[in-house]
Amino acid sequence: MRTPVSDPMKVGPYRIVGRLGSGGMGWVYLGRSPAGREVAVKVVRPELAAEPEFRERFAREVAAARVVSGAYTAAVVDADTDAELPWLATMYVPGPSLAEAVRTDGPLPEEQVRRLGAFLVEALQAVHAAGVVHRDLKPANVLLASDGPRVIDFGISRVDGAPGLTQAGIVVGTPSFMSPEQMKGAAVGPPTDVFSLGGVLVYALSGRPPYGAGDSVRYQVVFGRPHLDAVPQELRPLLARCLAKRPEDRPGLGELLAALVEESGPPPSWPPPRVRRTIEIRVGELAARRDSGASVSVPSCLLLHAQALLDAGLTDDMVARAVGRAAR
Repeated sequence: MRTPVSDPMKVGPYRIVGRLGSGGMGWVYLGRSPAGREVAVKVVRPELAAEPEFRERFAREVAAARVVSGAYTAAVVDADTDAELPWLATMYVPGPSLAEAVRTDGPLPEEQVRRLGAFLVEALQAVHAAGVVHRDLKPANVLLASDGPRVIDFGISRVDGAPGLTQAGIVVGTPSFMSPEQMKGAAVGPPTDVFSLGGVLVYALSGRPPYGAGDSVRYQVVFGRPHLDAVPQELRPLLARCLAKRPEDRPGLGELLAALVEESGPPPSWPPPRVRRTIEIRVGELAARRDSGASVSVPSCLLLHAQALLDAGLTDDMVARAVGRAAR
């Protein structure tokens, strides 16, 4: 697949100061607005930009992200889906993903997971209030910022009233955190995100998805029992309900929020101390390089953010067609 001769100096109004990553979908850059605001800019590969179906999917991603508002979602700052190479600029989030934080430092304490869960419930309330179902909530799509987590990647989201691009029976999502109805290619709604949230919180508490990974995970999600042995006893019944096979058996977001914050007393501080240290180090390093004019050394948290942006809405058949065109 072709790669650019050189990275662009500008995308739209944003000056490009460093490449964050590259993948099958395109490139993600760290950009700055004329006033100095930092954003992550995703630019689509020319091979995919030539595919009408992909352009439609990319436009749907932008539309879904634009209609969502709330303190715990990463906002779309700007976009041009009609450009020769379509692009999307999102809010810069200088924090590790939940996946990285758990992989690096281990599971989070119960009190921190309760607060994380409450934050994510409020994020999903904003998403659902906008008529959007996320459909791919997972640890890699949760960035841990200093003032609360941010939910990213609306690449396979569905907006109420918008025509779908996936065919009936096609499974789209991340198997370890997908709902049974997604696995079966059935209709999805807000309870689908509740199921995924349950899986995310089990991961935060135990360091592993509730149904494991590998070849058997699809079967386990539909027919198996979740592994909750590492989940604190008080949270097991609640998370087991989130992971119920039938959507109607899962708790609503209001009920879930009340259960997560039911304990008396002030909430624990946020972010967790080890996450705070990571954020401070990375922000400091980036600021020092910015002030000195040195080339940007991209923190690994941004690489994870970039990979999520790069893979959003991409299907294997689109990549295959693009590679075939490039080879010719």
